[in-house]
Amino acid sequence: MKKFYDEMHASGDKVREHYAGYERWLAQQPHESMKGHRDEAEMIFRRVGITFAVYGAKDEDGSGTERLIPFDLIPRIIPAQEWREMEKGLRQRVNALNRFIHDVYHDQEIIKAGIVPGEQVFKNAQFRPEMMGVDVPGNVYSQIAGIDIVRAANPDGSGNYYVLEDNLRVPSGVSYMLENRKMMMRLFPELFSSHRVAPVAHYPDLLLDTLRAVAPPGVAEPTVVVMTPGMYNSAYFEHAFLAQQMGVELVEGQDLFVKDNYLYMRTTQGPRRVDVIYRRIDDDFLDPKAFRADSTIGCAGLLSVYRAGNVNLCNAIGTGVADDKSIYPYVPKMIEFYLGEKPILNNVPTYLCRESEDLQYVLAHLGELVVKEVHGAGGYGMLVGPAASKAEIEEFRTQLVANPSNYIAQPTLALSTCPTFVESGIAPRHIDLRPFVLSGKTVQMVPGGLTRVALKEGSLVVNSSQGGGTKDTWMLEA
Repeated sequence: MKKFYDEMHASGDKVREHYAGYERWLAQQPHESMKGHRDEAEMIFRRVGITFAVYGAKDEDGSGTERLIPFDLIPRIIPAQEWREMEKGLRQRVNALNRFIHDVYHDQEIIKAGIVPGEQVFKNAQFRPEMMGVDVPGNVYSQIAGIDIVRAANPDGSGNYYVLEDNLRVPSGVSYMLENRKMMMRLFPELFSSHRVAPVAHYPDLLLDTLRAVAPPGVAEPTVVVMTPGMYNSAYFEHAFLAQQMGVELVEGQDLFVKDNYLYMRTTQGPRRVDVIYRRIDDDFLDPKAFRADSTIGCAGLLSVYRAGNVNLCNAIGTGVADDKSIYPYVPKMIEFYLGEKPILNNVPTYLCRESEDLQYVLAHLGELVVKEVHGAGGYGMLVGPAASKAEIEEFRTQLVANPSNYIAQPTLALSTCPTFVESGIAPRHIDLRPFVLSGKTVQMVPGGLTRVALKEGSLVVNSSQGGGTKDTWMLEA
């Protein structure tokens, strides 16, 4: 048996059926031709400005932090039946998470039932007391969710999908999903005429429909805006891209003001009321009157307008209480509690270091586990035991013992691999998948997602901030 599930090849290097046509095409492509296509893609991405700012990073000359997220030419292909099952699991999970957030800020039935410990909610840094009793349109708190999914190998050579993480606050990356598809269609149009690849280009239309659907009651033609921290934010390209694709205004906090408990934006034609904000700013910085007084990127008084129901924020304030890594282990129980169903997509087995028994196990097996900060993101604040030195493990052990409730641990998953075009040719690299789930009047998603790839040989860290790249994701139509 292979240690890792190979997305293209089954046992004995037999090509999986859904990859057969693509593999035949790939075998006929000269290395220099593929390299030329990769260089062309890089040139176009640079020209368009598809970059990602890495905080604290420096170029060789000591200037600049902008990085081009590497794009891989070889797509990740998923057959129709697998996507249908994944889609059902995503819909189920996001429904339960939205029910949980509403419950947390209202009746707290799941806490009273003893299923989720109250301290895990009330002591959570993302819990917002200001949201207690606040009703939001349709009881939808996370209109845009990015659910990170991985596939691991079974002893019989098959593979199972697992949810690694729920991103419910300001999930990013969808612009790369869209731009990757445009690039593949530009470079290899012949492949799309020979494969039934489900389209993803309508995502901005679905997003706009979702945002309009959760406007305050009684607003017939809602004004939607995208709120950005500004051009120095790491995901600014995406903010501008999505605003442009939806045909709505891109605004900063200084473009907005509150009057008579309504929100307005300044325009050249005078003030215009704003009904829905797709915000890409963390809770802490949204309103200097309510949260951080030193915030210069928010809008003073925004929370009062929101609490009055005169503007809707997508995603809702306080949504992060459900995507914290210390809450993640309880999601399967949430699904059973709120929906009366068994989870379709399973969690990765997780040790809660605040539990003494789990902590003792983790401390005894640090070299075998992945340990993560419960509030960490982007691949930071974590230990990948098998890849760490003894000194790194011992340093992390000290941090863990000092503050065990700040960490969870998981087995080192054998993430599936996908053939990837690297300098030496085509080689397997580890991948994950982030589908984007939209919740408005209904839950919907485009058939695809962002496949992230760990470009360093042997690496399991796919985050772009840690040197990862991206691939186009092909969901095949039946």
